[in-house]
Amino acid sequence: MSLTNGWTGADARMLQDALRLSQEAFAEYLDVHPRTVGYWHQKPSSRPKSEIQQMLDTALDRAPADVQARFAELQGTSTSPAATEAAPVKAATEAEQRLASDPNVVAALDWLDERGTREPGTARRAVASRLTQIDVNSLRDRGSRRGRVDQRTVAQALADYYGRGSSGYGRYAARFGDVEADTSVFTRSDWLDLNCPLIATHDRLKLMRAAGAAPVSLDEEAFDQAVQRLAESLALGIRFVNMPLYRLLGVDMRRESLGGTVGISSFVEYIVTMDLLEGELVDALAGGVQAGELPLRDRYLPDLDTVLDVGGRLTAGGTLALCAFARPADPFRGPADYVLLVQERSGHVINAARRLAVIPKGFHQPLVDFRADAQVGATMRREMEEELFGRHDIDNTVGDQRSADPMYPSRLSEPMRWLLGEPGRLRMECTGFGLNLVSGNFEFPSLIVVEDEEFWQRYGGQIEANWETANLRQYSSADAELVEELASDEAWSNEGLFALLQGLRRLSEIGGSRVNVPTIEWEIR
Repeated sequence: MSLTNGWTGADARMLQDALRLSQEAFAEYLDVHPRTVGYWHQKPSSRPKSEIQQMLDTALDRAPADVQARFAELQGTSTSPAATEAAPVKAATEAEQRLASDPNVVAALDWLDERGTREPGTARRAVASRLTQIDVNSLRDRGSRRGRVDQRTVAQALADYYGRGSSGYGRYAARFGDVEADTSVFTRSDWLDLNCPLIATHDRLKLMRAAGAAPVSLDEEAFDQAVQRLAESLALGIRFVNMPLYRLLGVDMRRESLGGTVGISSFVEYIVTMDLLEGELVDALAGGVQAGELPLRDRYLPDLDTVLDVGGRLTAGGTLALCAFARPADPFRGPADYVLLVQERSGHVINAARRLAVIPKGFHQPLVDFRADAQVGATMRREMEEELFGRHDIDNTVGDQRSADPMYPSRLSEPMRWLLGEPGRLRMECTGFGLNLVSGNFEFPSLIVVEDEEFWQRYGGQIEANWETANLRQYSSADAELVEELASDEAWSNEGLFALLQGLRRLSEIGGSRVNVPTIEWEIR
């Protein structure tokens, strides 16, 4: 496969996006200098040299079918009659191959058979049958409908479903200037404003290796919906990796101290059970179905007692942080401030697809050291490397992890090496804790602050989000009007808004004259 009229910088950027690689990773993939890739971004009409044209042709030829399909879609060539006719056949063939040989899909099928107490092979046959009935265009239309259901609608639907909390528990809400925010995050006052440094003496989640599997069983409805999820993922070419996840067993959160216990679960277990709750709810809201008609939610997360019983169910979750990088005064921009980074999530991610969120954001999971990685700060540092500094080698959705110590100092990106080079350059604090009623996930909102202006002057131009982000935005901590407008945007995910407000609240306390935002007052509803 090659481009009839040759490659342009814009075409090369589309291939990079189809491969879901950062600029640095794409340069390494092609074996060219990162500045070459950067030039294509700056000059979309440029035409690479003939030898690089051949390298791009080879890269496209050798790319997996799903990458080629994404590239064609980005180029707008996938709608030609021949492509339209051939695409379903090609997609079906790939889906069938993955059903037979993809170890991650096989792991999900085996888990369904085991937990559903069915004969081996039952789930595979069910998924294969369902694949023949799926209309991919209908799935894409459904994705568009889901995107129209905003954060406030989701929060209100869950408030109606669960009712008010008691015994000090309730949903996180806040007033921010003229903005009134209501979220689906279930919390309590002593889980907020933790201001906990993410270092070993304060970050104390402990791993219990003998915790055993989460108590999950599948009735006919749950099994059927899990089968449908796998069939749709195969039909759309969505990839997932059966990575280990931390499963929350107990909670002991206090000011300046994160405590509790975790066990180990698996990603496939999560995506065919608790992760289905968000789609079920949003589809109900998009289609006008009453939020009370939610059979999977009725099964897995029926009431607030179940929400709080984190050890009695599968409670996965993650970390997410508002990043604030100090910048010096500028004659064009204005006084010294912090630049705040916000992402619009890609449509290819599992959580909060096409929603606004702070960055980084990721599942809390071990990398290589299951006990040490239980610290929330370990996940946060890894997510910074992956989502902001271009470390694709620690993204387990891209490839296997073979390094004995992926976060060893010599392997760190240049920006992260600088941040960790001297004490005090990188400040990371957990600003709260909550349980998200959307899917029962635990959430650790955090604040990452770099107070030395030298960092942004050195590395601001190297910060680039990975494939999980569709767009990256920056805001000034000195621009009260625009930050207030940001907080009122209906495109936020519930956990993203929670992290934004708690992060701004803490930044206002420690940021001095660099911060000019309205006062944030939270309440428990």
